[in-house]
Amino acid sequence: MAAIIQGIGAATALTSANSLDTKKSLFANSRRSLSERKGRFFVVRSDGRLSYGLNGRGGRAEQLITNAVAAKEDTIAASTSSKPGHELLLFEALREGLEEEMDRDPTVCVMGEDVGHYGGSYKVTKGLAPKYGDLRVLDTPIAENAFTGMGIGAAMTGLRPIVEGMNMGFLLLAFNQISNNCGMLHYTSGGQFKIPIVIRGPGGVGRQLGAEHSQRLESYFQSIPGIQMVACSTPYNAKGLMKAAIRSDNPVILFEHVLLYNLKERIPDEEYVLNLEEAEMVRPGEHVTILTYSRMRYHVMQAAKTLVNKGYDPEVIDIRSLKPFDLHTIGNSVKKTHRVLIVEECMRTGGIGASLTAAITENFHDYLDAPIMCLSSQDVPTPYAGTLENWTVVQPPQIVTAVEQLCQ
Repeated sequence: MAAIIQGIGAATALTSANSLDTKKSLFANSRRSLSERKGRFFVVRSDGRLSYGLNGRGGRAEQLITNAVAAKEDTIAASTSSKPGHELLLFEALREGLEEEMDRDPTVCVMGEDVGHYGGSYKVTKGLAPKYGDLRVLDTPIAENAFTGMGIGAAMTGLRPIVEGMNMGFLLLAFNQISNNCGMLHYTSGGQFKIPIVIRGPGGVGRQLGAEHSQRLESYFQSIPGIQMVACSTPYNAKGLMKAAIRSDNPVILFEHVLLYNLKERIPDEEYVLNLEEAEMVRPGEHVTILTYSRMRYHVMQAAKTLVNKGYDPEVIDIRSLKPFDLHTIGNSVKKTHRVLIVEECMRTGGIGASLTAAITENFHDYLDAPIMCLSSQDVPTPYAGTLENWTVVQPPQIVTAVEQLCQ
């Protein structure tokens, strides 16, 4: 293993693209590869409009913005074509941030299943292997505990690895490495080692991938000391959070949602890096604070249009940082609105919403005029059937009803 890690560190000058070609067919036919699903996809723009295209990744992205809630057109939404910068899909924004950091820092490397010549199951690493070589973009066997442990060891030696889980549910196989090594080694070594590693991958509900492939692991990892967690929801914050996570000296888990990869947005041409511990004010308001993240941001914003038509003025915050919480931004909002609704796709029992409820109650109880409400996914395995799958996660009509109850 020491030889492998040393080889990765020396790979910055290598551009060979042949050494792992023999593995390409093996990984392409692996039991976990999603490479064979092709078809039409919907591109969901930041203003809610849908456009169509073709991609190797077919899917059900049209369910991202449900039309179950009637709402007027958002008159303040600016046309993305009039903004400076360049348009990218979310997976392309992740790749751009990763590529910029690999150009800037030769210690940055990528490892995981199919991340090399295939370009990743969702094409986040497409084109990186020919550019940086097979040792900086390392295809691995189907062994999450092994390559996650190798990434942690590489981080201990001074590299900055990005470990991709083909699906976040597979990272449960590496839970020992993430909890006992990744989160604790800085402490247990007395500060002798830093673990600057990024663990990222797709998760969430919405493509009829079944229970095992629809995991939301935020609740699993939030209790591990020493680990930061962030969730991206737009191309802009996906790139900014990716760059910040790579530069951090702490281990960071970056959660991506399978239904957001084809979301398109115009992002700045100039370089930017976001704060890993800062929430985003999506919509200022006066009547109620709605805290959300990842895919649920779009369900909340769809519901917000209806709420505005009904005379309510919700304040929407994308918390982004799942650990630690940005209690400064959240607290200021609670002090203004005095009512809190949490909307998440995580499970209700022991989820992010439960931890957020506890934090708000402990710190801002005196400012609340009503009990905190939390809308979460049902505590059931995610069904394969699309109709039943939708029933297990929060939908916009439920958000509208919850706000009406809170503001009575």
